[in-house]
Amino acid sequence: MRLLHTSDWHLGRSFHGASLLEEQEQAMARIVELAREEAVDAVLIAGDIYDRAIPPAEAVQLFNDTLAQLRGNGAAVIAIAGNHDSHVRVSVYDPLLASLGVSIRGDVGRSAEPVVVNPRLGGAPVAIYPLPYLDPTVDGPSLADSAPPREATQPDAAIASPTHRLRHEDVTRLALARIRRDLQGRPQHRSVLLAHTFVAGGDSCESERDLTVGNVDRVSVEAFAGFDLVALGHLHRCQELDGPRLAYCGSPLPYSFSEEQHRKLVRLIELGPTGDPTVEQVPLQVGRPLKTIEGPIEHLLADPALQIAEAAKVRVILTDEALPLQAKARLQRRFPHIAELRHQPPALDRSSLSARHEQVRQASSPLDLTAAFFRDQQGREANPAEAKLLREALQAARQGEER
Repeated sequence: MRLLHTSDWHLGRSFHGASLLEEQEQAMARIVELAREEAVDAVLIAGDIYDRAIPPAEAVQLFNDTLAQLRGNGAAVIAIAGNHDSHVRVSVYDPLLASLGVSIRGDVGRSAEPVVVNPRLGGAPVAIYPLPYLDPTVDGPSLADSAPPREATQPDAAIASPTHRLRHEDVTRLALARIRRDLQGRPQHRSVLLAHTFVAGGDSCESERDLTVGNVDRVSVEAFAGFDLVALGHLHRCQELDGPRLAYCGSPLPYSFSEEQHRKLVRLIELGPTGDPTVEQVPLQVGRPLKTIEGPIEHLLADPALQIAEAAKVRVILTDEALPLQAKARLQRRFPHIAELRHQPPALDRSSLSARHEQVRQASSPLDLTAAFFRDQQGREANPAEAKLLREALQAARQGEER
């Protein structure tokens, strides 16, 4: 069984105010191409299809077109809602689409209803369980109510207790218990779980929306025992947490500068006859790369080593003592895709502040007072051109008073 694992498309997202639609179209085209070239049996989309609950029309159209192309190449498509998606909206046509080989699940109540896929080249069928993002407050009560009675001596008996405040770990274990009961009746099936959650040990970045405050959103690796493959979504960097069996594939594009060093890819998975997975990570190589450059503006404009950043989306950190006039316009002549500009001047030497304050108090003339104030604010003496401007400003002020 050949599977393609992708997630966190965030269709409709922008990057520092600029639309990403063109780059997302390139990413979707590359995923479609890979699915066709590799003759995959199923494409797994592990949540966050859209960037927000009500996506823009062009994002919906791109998703629809991508589904049609994937299915047209013969692959089954199984997708789940993530924490950015509206569970109702993304899955509203699932009953109709399922008959056409496309399943989009947002209803946790159907998580124990697998999508059964038969490999094109033969072999045992694969039961793929789509588990959408779980909200403990919303989904916890229904999962707890439907849980079978438990003996008080069982270690997880408190999960179903009405006095117990459910965590992500709790609701996930409740949902997985239902899935495992169904799987027990399928001894000939290999098993795949598709889930959107934060598994403990995963490495996050700033472009992911926090699921909750603190670490109570983490779900243990042990909770996912017993499945041949667990294809995860939510974290934007590709990473394995239990070898190739349990892993994130990451997002197809970087969505913040915290992802500057990420390799953006999809996972091609060969599920063996006994369920053992063999994984190939395939870089997508679409969209503009990200690059952070730092230094004084004249250095950034002249340094030949920065030619690599000219075609990238750039974050500029200027270290000039004063923010240069028209800094962004000047930089854009060399780096046309500047997304962010920061000014971080050298830190002042605070150890000598008291001495400079004394100089200000003892200044014997307005010019000395002005020069001392300049030293206090800039941490250095005024250069000749700056001293000339200070003298001219004081002279103009005196002439104004005389009038």
